Amino acid sequence: MTSSDIVAPASTGSGESAASTAHLRPLLDRLTLEQKAALVQGADFWTTVPLPEIGLRALTLSDGPAGVRGPRWDEREPSLNLPSGSALAASWDVQLAHRYGAAAASEARRKGVDVVLGPTINLHRSPLGGRHFECFSEDPELTAELGAAYVRGLQDNGVAATPKHYVANDSETDRFTVDVEVDERVLRELYLAPFERAVEAGAWSIMSAYNAVDGVTMTENELLETPLNSEWGFDGVVVSDWTAVRSLDAVAAAQDLAMPGPAPAWSELVAAVRDGRVRESDIDRKVLRILLLAERVGALDGTAALVPAPIDGPAFAREAAIEGSVLLQNDGVLPLDSGTLTRVAVIGHNATEARTQGGGSATVLPEKVVSPWDALRAAFAHADVRYEIGAVVQEGVAEIPLSSIVNPVTGDPGLRVSFLDEAGHELFAEDRRATALVWFGGDAPIGASRTVVLSTRYTPSETGSIELGFAGANPGRVFVDGDLVLDDTPVLEGTDLGAAFLNPPSLTTAVSVESGRAIDIRVEITRASQGALDGALSITLGIAPERTDPDALIARAVEAARDSEVAIVVVGTNAKVESEGYDRVDLDLPGRQDDLVRAVAATGTPTVVIVNAGSPVVLPWAGEVSAIVQGYFGGQEFGHAIADVVTGAAEPGGRLPTTWPASLDDVPVTDVTPTDGRLVYGEGLHIGYRAWLKQETPPAYAFGHGLGYTTWSWGTAQRHEDTVEVTLANTGSRRGKQVVQVYAERTDSSVERPLLWLVGFAVVHAEPGETVTAVVPVAPRRLAHWADGWVVEPGRFTLHVGCSATDLPLRVDWDQR
Repeated sequence: MTSSDIVAPASTGSGESAASTAHLRPLLDRLTLEQKAALVQGADFWTTVPLPEIGLRALTLSDGPAGVRGPRWDEREPSLNLPSGSALAASWDVQLAHRYGAAAASEARRKGVDVVLGPTINLHRSPLGGRHFECFSEDPELTAELGAAYVRGLQDNGVAATPKHYVANDSETDRFTVDVEVDERVLRELYLAPFERAVEAGAWSIMSAYNAVDGVTMTENELLETPLNSEWGFDGVVVSDWTAVRSLDAVAAAQDLAMPGPAPAWSELVAAVRDGRVRESDIDRKVLRILLLAERVGALDGTAALVPAPIDGPAFAREAAIEGSVLLQNDGVLPLDSGTLTRVAVIGHNATEARTQGGGSATVLPEKVVSPWDALRAAFAHADVRYEIGAVVQEGVAEIPLSSIVNPVTGDPGLRVSFLDEAGHELFAEDRRATALVWFGGDAPIGASRTVVLSTRYTPSETGSIELGFAGANPGRVFVDGDLVLDDTPVLEGTDLGAAFLNPPSLTTAVSVESGRAIDIRVEITRASQGALDGALSITLGIAPERTDPDALIARAVEAARDSEVAIVVVGTNAKVESEGYDRVDLDLPGRQDDLVRAVAATGTPTVVIVNAGSPVVLPWAGEVSAIVQGYFGGQEFGHAIADVVTGAAEPGGRLPTTWPASLDDVPVTDVTPTDGRLVYGEGLHIGYRAWLKQETPPAYAFGHGLGYTTWSWGTAQRHEDTVEVTLANTGSRRGKQVVQVYAERTDSSVERPLLWLVGFAVVHAEPGETVTAVVPVAPRRLAHWADGWVVEPGRFTLHVGCSATDLPLRVDWDQR
């Protein structure tokens, strides 16, 4: 090996960091030890401690990879609900990712937020990971490019990005305690790579994860210093995941801010400095970084926050959802002609109750959601459009529509919420406009309350029996017209408090109702201390799906399909399948949805299936239907995007960022459950399409796959310096999009490598008959491997070019010296 074979690191690290904060030292010198100790911990759930004596206001942090919720979880302060991370990744569009970050910045400033806790750039190591909807891809290069663009989009507009969760938080089972064992080369080439690129993009913050890596919890792990600071030159703030700081040992590590605060693990911080257990210089470094972050976002006197340009949020959300929609297969039925069809069946629970986002801390509350049913009915305005649920998918109670409830105190739509102490005295009350309620910060005195009461008057639209109840983690009683109808305690599954809080179980009882006759509903929730979540509460008053014979539901859907010219079936997952806090046990669609699709397809009516899932599901009926569109969790404009795609008003712009299997049995990596607290990444470099290629099992749909409404001819690929120039032509009859993908191969390598790995990509658009050229940079680092440093192996690489990991018609010999 010669010196030219080694790729130099981007930065020397600590000296650069010290230089960037040197001008802030006079402010540091004015602070007492007590003030410094307070500043490195949060003031509450979402803000840091203000120090007006040095001109420092509080910083406000907020969840928000797919929208920015703000410091209050409140429907009265709605947020833009953007498509999920996996949907953004399906666009393969770096410019779109930058605009996505800019949209998040605009929302953040509208809500008074300085630091957005995103993007989520962990990898889809296994499709069983329960939080993959929030992440981008199974591939580190695609994740890194899009993540870096998202970071730039936020920070170009003056709002700090916080790429998360550093590092190896790629599944949810035992996420607080799991110890991930991973080889250093694998860690560097796969799991650290997106974070390195985010730092190169200038990230002002990074979030440390709950899990341990190689025996040390991440808030105390040396990885926070090396490579993050010492090699990559990160000069920002390492924010802990909420409650992830466990001890004073995190002080000596490069863990800068403990959230939320005050942090119990750092309650003795001042005393620890005075008795020598902690060095004050470690705290000083953290304070300087927090001050630098404050300066960057305009929270220090003499600095001003940038004001992002306003955006048309719904229009951008619709565009992003279209660009992330993947046409998996099409026998020619799509696009549908909305002008000639006269009878259309829309079928599926997710058609009316679409999942526009995954469950967990990423949740935002949009002002309005457009469902597929809403949009398809409008798109086929001249047709007879009939709806059937087909199969029940969403489990538990769903919130009651605002239009059917009245606050008994104000007379306005909504409900009254009262917070009572142990003696039953009212501490606080508020009038809300939704029956799905979360308090996670805000004004309500959750910690001091022993009973929370929800009161409303509900007017049903139909006569019959409803399943009325509540979802929550606390005991509750439900009264209807003064009579006790339900008195029960939810049974929580697992030990993840976050999952229990954000996706609690439901309890219901049958209540007879009469159309147009109002009933008074009162729910009393009893609270007890909940440790780290003592100041938080989640309650949903709602109605569960009717207990109807599943065969009867399918029969009604079949009848609707048989009487129609086309059937559009919307299938998908529910909050019990994809959410923060737990992993998946299989890849099946919940309920009887597979039976439903088969039955509808068997009518002979052309059947178009829309998949409303954030990550792969098994589609055993794929060969029986006319077309399949994967719409992901498409944000608040999901319905409009789906209608645009199926009618041809827009090109389906997506390509798969994750391999889709035909069966769980075929999946190469399925181990997401720790054994004796340890999760070993034994597959090494081979995850995603890399693993599929190694085991030579064909997937249902390959990584990078996606169809459009035109055809393409691939011309030539040639090297020009450190780029690949690819010509291709649109040979179809309408404008189209193509994603040019470049994969490397090294057949004679002296080290283990994947058979192929993605090294670059580019999006092109072309009019009918137009030939375009894509220019894809391939930096030497994309060919390097880790061997106690980045090494580019001399010799010949082969670059394969095409439209998926298994469809690569062009090649370029790439000599590396």
